[in-house]
Amino acid sequence: MGIKDRAKATAKDVEGNIEEAVGDLTGNNEAKAKGKSKQAEAKIRHTVEDGKEGVKKTID
Repeated sequence: MGIKDRAKATAKDVEGNIEEAVGDLTGNNEAKAKGKSKQAEAKIRHTVEDGKEGVKKTID
């Protein structure tokens, strides 16, 4: 589950970066905010995966 979830989080981060950049170029503050939100969500997903891996290593 880890690699698949990390890939999704990375894709969400890239999507957020693109959306934020487009919003910045067009002056669309809503798009910029959505892009930043997606990046934050991706960071949280990565943190969750880090936690899962830590627990798994402890159990093993």
